[in-house]
Amino acid sequence: MSKTLSAGVVVMRGIDAQRRYLLLRSYRNWDFPKGVVEAGEDSLQAAIREVEEETAITDLVFAWGHEYRETAPYGRGKVARYYLAKTKQSDVRLPVNPELGRPEHEEYRWVDYPAAHKLLPARLQIILEWAAQHSAKNPDATRDGD
Repeated sequence: MSKTLSAGVVVMRGIDAQRRYLLLRSYRNWDFPKGVVEAGEDSLQAAIREVEEETAITDLVFAWGHEYRETAPYGRGKVARYYLAKTKQSDVRLPVNPELGRPEHEEYRWVDYPAAHKLLPARLQIILEWAAQHSAKNPDATRDGD
């Protein structure tokens, strides 16, 4: 069975000296912004494109480099690859997806680690933990002023 690769970004902001993570809700499921890597597109390009398409965030800064983590295969062999970036952009929009005729997500939240851990499924809690540990290597990079 071949795998379908999705790519996304764990988007962080520094709010009141605390890291906040951007989560998106579709039905009952919370996730980070992500989507399928298209033919001829590399996974980082796809991740950046998906963040913009799903949230209208355009100022991602990959302050920790281009390392990524992948989920274990799920739902018919899908694998999601996540990068880590920060943004100064606090306003999130949930634009209409032309194929669906509605936004892909019903809600977004900027949440701290405990809230994100509670909302995310187990396969994404591992990604959240990686993001928290990886970003702790350079905690000043999270601040909005950087």
